[in-house]
Amino acid sequence: MPRPLSILLGKAVRRIARLRGGSGSALPGLFVEKIDPNFIRRTLSTLPQGVVLVSGTNGKTTTTKMVVELLEGQGLKVFTNRTGSNFTRGVVAALLGDISLSGKLDADIAVLELDEAHAIHFVRAISPRHTLLLNVMRDQLDRFGEIDHTAQLLQTIAEATLDTVTLNREDPRVCKIADSMPNSVDVRYFGLDQSLLSHFSNDDTPMRNVASIKADVELVAFDTSSASFRMDGKKYTTNLKLTGAYNIYNAAAALATVRHILTDAVDTKKLFETLANITPAFGRGETLTLHGQPLELVLVKNPSGFRLGLSSFSPNGYQTMIAINDNYADGRDMSWLWDVSFESLRETGVAMVSGARCYDMALRLQYDEVVAKHATTNLIAALHTFIDNHPNTPKRIYCTYTAMLALRRELGKLTGVKEIDE
Repeated sequence: MPRPLSILLGKAVRRIARLRGGSGSALPGLFVEKIDPNFIRRTLSTLPQGVVLVSGTNGKTTTTKMVVELLEGQGLKVFTNRTGSNFTRGVVAALLGDISLSGKLDADIAVLELDEAHAIHFVRAISPRHTLLLNVMRDQLDRFGEIDHTAQLLQTIAEATLDTVTLNREDPRVCKIADSMPNSVDVRYFGLDQSLLSHFSNDDTPMRNVASIKADVELVAFDTSSASFRMDGKKYTTNLKLTGAYNIYNAAAALATVRHILTDAVDTKKLFETLANITPAFGRGETLTLHGQPLELVLVKNPSGFRLGLSSFSPNGYQTMIAINDNYADGRDMSWLWDVSFESLRETGVAMVSGARCYDMALRLQYDEVVAKHATTNLIAALHTFIDNHPNTPKRIYCTYTAMLALRRELGKLTGVKEIDE
């Protein structure tokens, strides 16, 4: 099909989907993939600095956002799938929003978050110039099978990369990918100072610090509002708007990746000025304002993520809600909740438990002697009760992915919420 026609039709489908109340990502993306299979390759191959691919089981959305904003802070025009729709159809839909009818994409470089499995299809269409691989955690194994299979998916992505692969030195399965890389690809690392290893425990394999492998960027210390990083033997400390331990750790990944992309052209002072003003991606420690009070959304997907969320955010002074769904995008098996300790919530209790698996969650809290004051499977009713019962108090909601999307949609009727494509 001629290029202008496929773009015109795709934009039309995207517009119709939005007018009918849809997100505007799945349908137009699928439509254009069907009628124009070479759309992604043809469009992205024109970018002067190519494609950066970000993948891993956790942290992709916020890390991609960080890489994008750090590059923009260095003066580059960046195309990205900002909405977090991390299948190839989401990339296509995002392109339809930015591309001209003539097929022109006004960008220097693309930074794309991709689901591990769908990234395999993407790299068959176009090889990324740079790849950042974050981690392999026990997450949605009912979708991807054994954890070693997920690692194999990431290895395949790395092997398709042209210039630089940035790996998590502390994740054994990710670090091992370096062994399969050809000499033509520059392998770099981000990592943790030895003192922080115990804080970032993995559910399957402990974090490990490999002294013989030099990390280009290391996270050496952090608290609720600042962090220190080691680069080139120097320590850089910056204030942060990012919240959550894993978001801060992944800032080291973003810094390392941007330095590799720009090499000697990077402005380090500007790099940290930009980092200081980056906020989390939607639902990943995102803070909304409702009736003059903060309402935080914290995405939870696996035991280590939930444990770190609980340790990163003090419950004191906040009312807490937990929303657990078991839809396909969440993972069906919720037995992992039993691997999380909820004792930190014992003193304050939990004001509301909701979602499809709310009674499983309530039972889990009961075993840790945490009082759950209300429980209902109806997410929307639960949200309004939670808000109405605590109008003048800061609030925090721990939620699985589809629960987060539903809650954000409803919160959009009550306060300012940045629009996303799901």
